Amino acid sequence: MAQNEPTIAEAHTAKIAGRFQGELDKLMVHEGAKANLRRRATEYQGKLFTKDTSKGLLDLSIHRLSVLQDKLYAHNQYGMLICLQAMDAAGKDGAIKHIMSGLNPQGVHVTSFKQPSSEELDHDFLWRHYRALPARGEIGIFNRSHYENVLISKVHPEIVLRENLPGIHSVSDITRKFWTERLHMIRQFENIVVGSGILVMKFFLHVSKEEQQKRLLSRIDDPAKNWKFSITDVQERKHWDTYHNAYELAISATSTDACPWYIIPADDKWYARVAMATIIHARMDSLNLSYPTISDQQRSSLLDARKELLL
Repeated sequence: MAQNEPTIAEAHTAKIAGRFQGELDKLMVHEGAKANLRRRATEYQGKLFTKDTSKGLLDLSIHRLSVLQDKLYAHNQYGMLICLQAMDAAGKDGAIKHIMSGLNPQGVHVTSFKQPSSEELDHDFLWRHYRALPARGEIGIFNRSHYENVLISKVHPEIVLRENLPGIHSVSDITRKFWTERLHMIRQFENIVVGSGILVMKFFLHVSKEEQQKRLLSRIDDPAKNWKFSITDVQERKHWDTYHNAYELAISATSTDACPWYIIPADDKWYARVAMATIIHARMDSLNLSYPTISDQQRSSLLDARKELLL
């Protein structure tokens, strides 16, 4: 067998990956369409593979991503931004850990946006997100993102009062028009980001309320997971429907052809990871990245340098 010829298992996995792409296209929210979270599955319903057989596809996608990451850096014309949003315990951290395991950590920057600082509150709500954008050649991951400003802030509008905005003196001043304008600002922000050469992908890990309950209970019952548990997760769970309404509005208003949202069934962690890795590879591959070519003069200089090294 030739050195670079794929094995039968690798060829089979590649074939499944091609068929899998058709399933993944259905996870994207097309521009102008409604998110309709209640009609979307939270668990894998396909038949291409199982948890055990999915490992080969995940490994293939991770390997392909490592190759493209090297080209992304060398090409130095594009960057990539991955935004992750979800209800608590949906598996965002695990997805980052597994999907990015084969990448060069020097070229990947993960930013988890917590409660804004006093300095951040003295600027517009997108200021801290601008500062965290990846440079060309890099991959940035927003673990929770600029969308928190139309999600948790919408569920708890009193948070907006901390921004000290003109004309906003009480929660009653935060009208539907306010949220519509804020969503419009987010679309403008993402248009600017894309226009500067950053490929944007947005993932909502869609977990069921029942599965979230199991995972939160596991964090209580398993001593090794106690550190993951926060009482606020239980408190926020009481606002489940309100959060989903906010997600539906935000996703529907901001999923565009250039910056699409993908709603990932997340009850099966293994499926969420392989789906995201495959989507990221496909979108990244669409950039047609390549290593820079050199001029004849540069080639001649390289040959001269080679001769000198061999002396």
